[in-house]
Amino acid sequence: QVSAALKEGRVTPTELCQQCLSLIKGTKFLNAYITIAEETALKQAAASEERYKRGQPLGVLDGIPIAVKDNFNTAGIETTCASNMLRGYISPYNATVVQKLLDQGAVLLGKTNLDEFAMGSGSTDGVFGPVRNPWSYSRQYKEKSVPKSHSEDKESNWVITGGSSGGSAAAVSSFTCFAALGSDTGGSTRNPAAHCGVVGLKPTYGLISRHGLIPLVNSMDVPGILTRCVDDAAVVLGSLAGHDPKDSTTIQDNFKPFELPNLTDVSKLSIGIPKEYHVPGLSGEILALWSKAADLFQNAGAKVVEVSLPHTRYSIVCYHVLCTAEVASNMARFDGLEYGHRSDMNKSTESMYAATRREGFNDVVRGRILSGNYFLLKQNYEKYFVKAQKVRRLIANDFVKVFRSGVDVLLTPTTLSDAAPYKEFIKEDNRTRSAQDDILTQAANMAGLPAINVPTALSERGLPVGLQFIGRSFQEEQLLTVAKWFEKQVQFPMIQLEEVKGHDRDVFQHKKSASFS
Repeated sequence: QVSAALKEGRVTPTELCQQCLSLIKGTKFLNAYITIAEETALKQAAASEERYKRGQPLGVLDGIPIAVKDNFNTAGIETTCASNMLRGYISPYNATVVQKLLDQGAVLLGKTNLDEFAMGSGSTDGVFGPVRNPWSYSRQYKEKSVPKSHSEDKESNWVITGGSSGGSAAAVSSFTCFAALGSDTGGSTRNPAAHCGVVGLKPTYGLISRHGLIPLVNSMDVPGILTRCVDDAAVVLGSLAGHDPKDSTTIQDNFKPFELPNLTDVSKLSIGIPKEYHVPGLSGEILALWSKAADLFQNAGAKVVEVSLPHTRYSIVCYHVLCTAEVASNMARFDGLEYGHRSDMNKSTESMYAATRREGFNDVVRGRILSGNYFLLKQNYEKYFVKAQKVRRLIANDFVKVFRSGVDVLLTPTTLSDAAPYKEFIKEDNRTRSAQDDILTQAANMAGLPAINVPTALSERGLPVGLQFIGRSFQEEQLLTVAKWFEKQVQFPMIQLEEVKGHDRDVFQHKKSASFS
């Protein structure tokens, strides 16, 4: 809609950019952005405007305001990973995905908040403070949430975004941008997408370049896409996918962008319902919604079958071992010598290393480094790391067997419940929370499969709940086509934000249902 409006001259890229920047300022209380690149964005918007005047736009994304999670390198704009270790670091180059978006004419508004080095599931553990879920300030949530006491401050009632890409999810949900990049290692795009009521796509491993994404777990990290509808996710995917000579894990074949068809007949589809995803802790509300969604497909003529992924029950433990082992290896580069924070301790090189890492990393990051190094000790390597790799292969094979049996797409919950209030969420430590919140999402990362969260309904508390579709490897077109059909059936309600200040309210209402595809 916005792309068409730009082409027809009903709105200019500069006006659109200024509206979004104005909204970012009006929703500053969400803490969705770490850095706002106002000057750069306005220059990019002006360049886009010139192209439109000449009748030579670069594509659908030309002039479209986007945001990028602050663990992607951006030339000339600070990249912090929400950590003291990289505070003030400015990369000399753009991540491949960022460069591809800029080459398409997208306007980069800024860098979004996250858990430090993307380690977390709440976007509460970064040095710039927690991200607030825009739905905390929605009419839908306020009508349902009753303060426990008259003295209770309304400020204490806000809920988390999920993580670790919570800033990007909040930015899309609050209409400050039209699409955002996240990263997804164990569910870090799909989890906040579910809690913030947006679409969150984790593509097949190797479909999109990781070059310039500061690594957490090299064998599982994938750049994620957050948008307000499935069609938009397909457009962004089309711009980003394909081989990158700077990333040897990307596919060699050329990727052909696709336009999603409007599916009318689902009778040839086979939808798998994995019984192992009915896990302890899954709320009755989400279980009922999952069952209702399965019935929706069945009533429309699709074949819905219960399937088994027997090694799923080992996946979270397996994920923890592999994740921390790779984290320990990746974090070794932050030594205070080449870039980032450097301690003033100058007694010896060793003491400088130790002090730099103690000052630069938070407890969560240091804890994962310690765990990972323990699993990689000579006496533990076979017992933990090698065994976890073998279990990972069994988990991947489970998916292969199910898809070979004729199942097209798997339907599962994305999260165990709707978003938790911040005060409740921080009662448990990061590791416990991550283990709980990643349980339904991380198996897709270990198997390298594409998965998408589709916002489905509002909970009894007036908060978004999403369901997850997992597809066959490199079959994004089929996965997104099914997701689009489902999205159309459920008609997820639009957020009604009340906390937008002054003149921004009009801008917000104007853009309420806008997408760019």
